[in-house]
Amino acid sequence: ATTGGVIGHLTIATDTTGYRLLDAFADRHAPGTRVWAIEGTGSYGCGLATFLLEHGERVVEIDRPSRPARRDGAKSDDLDAVRAAREALSRDHLAGPRARGDREALRVLMAARQGAVTARTKAISQLKALIVSAPQALRDQLRSGTTSQQVHQCARLRTMPHQSIEHRATIRAIRGTARRALALQAEAAEYETELKQLVETICPILLEQPGIG
Repeated sequence: ATTGGVIGHLTIATDTTGYRLLDAFADRHAPGTRVWAIEGTGSYGCGLATFLLEHGERVVEIDRPSRPARRDGAKSDDLDAVRAAREALSRDHLAGPRARGDREALRVLMAARQGAVTARTKAISQLKALIVSAPQALRDQLRSGTTSQQVHQCARLRTMPHQSIEHRATIRAIRGTARRALALQAEAAEYETELKQLVETICPILLEQPGIG
């Protein structure tokens, strides 16, 4: 076949059965040494890339293009597959997918921790907004102290029968938001502990370097 020419198409499910069908398809149409060009080996293409690497195939990472919106809003997997293959053929240097194992463990823990930290920051912002708009007596009770003191104080609030419905509802909202912030803080701390243990196992000297925490 002419270099870059299309010799076959196959659509598969993104599961082990589908990957095996694709591997058999490649054996029929491209026997011998071959290269698999895959977009998103660290995300949507992760399953296929892992399967192929475990079966001794060579996999290269192809960047996802910035696609302009199509008129019908559709996406063409066939065209994307052809573009990825031709891009791999045209490159002088091909990049392999990111290593998994310890590196992937670090990545997912860091991503999860960052998500918890970001969500905690949003919860605290929401908490402060609730305090600002709270009934005067409640606002006077909660507006002093550091952010940490405010969060813990808000998490301990209780409603009383004599309070107005607005007062009780505001307390519930403030208390729930504060407890959410504390839960997210604890979650982030758990991830940080796991990250520290993993780094100590992989490269213990790293934590001794200035500026690394």
